[in-house]
Amino acid sequence: MPMTRVSLGRRFVALALDWLMSYAIVVALTGGIGAASSNRSLSVLALFFAEVFILSALQGASAGHRIVGIRIVRFSDKGAITPLQALIRTTLLCLVITAITYDDDGRGIHERLSNSVLVRR
Repeated sequence: MPMTRVSLGRRFVALALDWLMSYAIVVALTGGIGAASSNRSLSVLALFFAEVFILSALQGASAGHRIVGIRIVRFSDKGAITPLQALIRTTLLCLVITAITYDDDGRGIHERLSNSVLVRR
C-alpha cells in the first residue's frame, strides 16, 4: 500500500495542539496565566516531551496527531515504531531545527534518524 504523505499544515497543527495542551496543563498547575513561575518554559517542554514520547511509543500517535488524523510508523515496513524510535524522534523533535528541516520526501531529520514517517490514518 502506498504511503500517504502528511502535509506540513497537519504536522504543524498536531505539534501546536500538543504544545498548547502541555502549556495549558502547566499553567493550570502553576497558578494561572498571570502567576509568576520561574521554570514554566522548562516545565512545558518536559511535559510536551513526556506526552509525545509516551503516546508515540504506546499508541503510535501523540494527542495532536490523533486529533488531526495522522500516526507514526516505521519507514521501512509501515509497522509500529519501537520505544527507542519514539525516544529518538521525540528528542530530536524537541531540538526544533530537526523538526523544521525536511527532505524531498517530506520527512524531517528527526524522522530520517529514527527511521519513522508520519502517515494519514
